[in-house]
Amino acid sequence: MNSQTNESPNPKPTIWVLIAVASIGTLALNIFVPSMPNLVKSLNTTQSMAQLTLTFYLLSLAFAQLIVGPLSDRYGRRPILLLGILIYIIASLAAAFAVDIETLITARIFQALGGCSGIVISRAIIRDVYSKSQGVVILSYVTAVVTLAPMLSPILGAYLDQWASWRASFYFVAGFGIFIGLIGLKNLHETNFNLAASLNLSSMPKQYWSLLKQPEYLGYALAVAFNNSVFFSFIAGAPFIIADVMQLSPSIYAFYFLLVSGGYMGGNFLAGHFANKIKTDKMINIGIAIMLIGIIAALYCFTIGYSHPFLLFGPMGIIAISAGLISPNAIAGLLNMRPDIAGTAAGLSGFLQMTSGALGTFCVGAFHQSSGISMVVFMTLFAALMTLSFYILVGRKKPMAKA
Repeated sequence: MNSQTNESPNPKPTIWVLIAVASIGTLALNIFVPSMPNLVKSLNTTQSMAQLTLTFYLLSLAFAQLIVGPLSDRYGRRPILLLGILIYIIASLAAAFAVDIETLITARIFQALGGCSGIVISRAIIRDVYSKSQGVVILSYVTAVVTLAPMLSPILGAYLDQWASWRASFYFVAGFGIFIGLIGLKNLHETNFNLAASLNLSSMPKQYWSLLKQPEYLGYALAVAFNNSVFFSFIAGAPFIIADVMQLSPSIYAFYFLLVSGGYMGGNFLAGHFANKIKTDKMINIGIAIMLIGIIAALYCFTIGYSHPFLLFGPMGIIAISAGLISPNAIAGLLNMRPDIAGTAAGLSGFLQMTSGALGTFCVGAFHQSSGISMVVFMTLFAALMTLSFYILVGRKKPMAKA
């Protein structure tokens, strides 16, 4: 366990505080996704431009994590997190008042810059105060509940759109940011008591390169990243299949998305439950096997046609179970490669994760077909890349002992 755990004059943050701060970036990620067809009409834009509000959010979330992680290593977790939440609130209000798609995209970029602080810093805090085996458990349960944000937010967004408009989603997100900021002010204490001596921007690439040169770190990071690509390929394609192919309302999308939410939470619960019984790599291997089953089911359902929403969301529910098993174990594995720069390691992993997610949304949007073929093709491609990268970079090493 990190020695600073015993030196800390402050209490450990509760799991609920960690969940709260980690959820801000992911809540805003796709709350308005079911509203994109209506957003296209409201702002007189195109589907491709509307999808850029998701793509640029992911890219901004990715690049910001490269800076937020090292900043928290140098100046502490608490001040960087609170600054990020403030930026997030202001940007969310700007998005709510956007009068054209360009303004909305710009607001989304700043919204991501602020929201990324919760994702990176919550992971770094877990590494600050918990051992590896404890960290897997905490990460699993935090991820399980935090996953409710991006998984259930489309459901909330669909009903807000139906009752009011797509703008209501951003008002809600701004209010949520204020609530989380107050929680952070009161309950989040500093956990990084081994602050970096300085923040040398020129040395950051060297630190990132030192991590990327470790095959195990890269293997775990790519497992998380390509796992995310599969999910966002689905997110980019599914709303339009529901609206354009099946001619159904956003509320139908919201209802069946519960299969995805439940699958991911179930996988996270299993990861936490078996963290002290099954080794990290073995758990990831089990997750990969389940994901491949889900991909085969998705391909089959595409070939027979989407005559019912269950054929679209059922296979994704299976894939979500695997993602819930893979992500917390892979994150715990990569964070323990370099405990001395946990914030930097978390930031680099987050960068790869969000960049890969943005790639998924871009590819599906760029090669959009009303049949949904681009969605299943890219889901399959990214699942294959995840499997190969993990087995090549991590699978050949000596199995890790349980912490």
